[in-house]
Amino acid sequence: MKFSRRNLLKGMAAAGAVGVLPSKKAKAETAAEDGYATLIDLTKCDGCEHKDTPVCVTACREKNADNFPEPDPAMLKNYWPQDKHEDWSKKRHLTDRLTPYNWIFVQKVKTEIDGKIVEEHVPRRCMHCDNPPCANLCPFGSMNKTKEGPVYVKESTCFGGAKCRTVCPWSVPQRQAGVGIYTYLDPMPVGGGVMYKCDLCRDRLEQGQETACVEQCPTGAMKIGKRSEIFKEAEKLKKEYGGYVYGDKQNGGTSTIYVSGIPFEKLDQAIVSQAKNPKKAMRLHNPENMMEKHSNWAVSALVAPFIGALGAFAATISKGDKKNENS
Repeated sequence: MKFSRRNLLKGMAAAGAVGVLPSKKAKAETAAEDGYATLIDLTKCDGCEHKDTPVCVTACREKNADNFPEPDPAMLKNYWPQDKHEDWSKKRHLTDRLTPYNWIFVQKVKTEIDGKIVEEHVPRRCMHCDNPPCANLCPFGSMNKTKEGPVYVKESTCFGGAKCRTVCPWSVPQRQAGVGIYTYLDPMPVGGGVMYKCDLCRDRLEQGQETACVEQCPTGAMKIGKRSEIFKEAEKLKKEYGGYVYGDKQNGGTSTIYVSGIPFEKLDQAIVSQAKNPKKAMRLHNPENMMEKHSNWAVSALVAPFIGALGAFAATISKGDKKNENS
């Protein structure tokens, strides 16, 4: 991600000239039937217990290492007017939760089945929703949904406002301070870095390759393919196991489909009960319609003069990036 003084000044000029709406809206394409979906079979995932780190996690970290943030220590400041900031740069070794440096983790869940304690392993990452609230409500066009399935962050226009995390039913996007456009405007009452999350290895998909996590999974618990095929496979396994499916309807449907022999309601209850902080647990719940819940926020964000000004700034930077790419 590169910025120039010229683009910065142009962006500030545009911000001063616009006072109502962002000049670039988020892009959220409806998932096409021939797009991609991922199937995660929990009956096959053992969490790679024989290894220190699950293979899918290692594969993701190695593939995306060049995309991880490298913050400027001088810009690791508190978010105005708060007395805190989110810095994971010294915690990039963590692999048991989502961070800007760890885009997938395996959640261990203990449940009681027929009087016996059973441990389930659940790979967790972005669900890549069919109608993602993060992309629909981002006022800067920084969060995007492609018709092929991936939902990704355009880092060059992200202010790190974290509204995408607020409206995500699973709180997936994670923020890193000290990077991005925000550092040029510090201090400001909006933003605070850049948001990071799984992008479904969209560069690999464009080349006809599988995602890194799927390709490296040693048990075949993860599979990626055309949506129609994945959904048929999920229903087939559901009948075979006498089991359950998750992700096909939650939050309006997603491109990540789980199949389990254990009810997801039971798994969700176990996740909450076993979490150190239940309020921050990454659940397997049936979330309410996040687009409806946050409709008031969306309206206020789009009509706020200040947000409109920052949107114009982001759009100008984006146009400069695109021009540089084409030159």
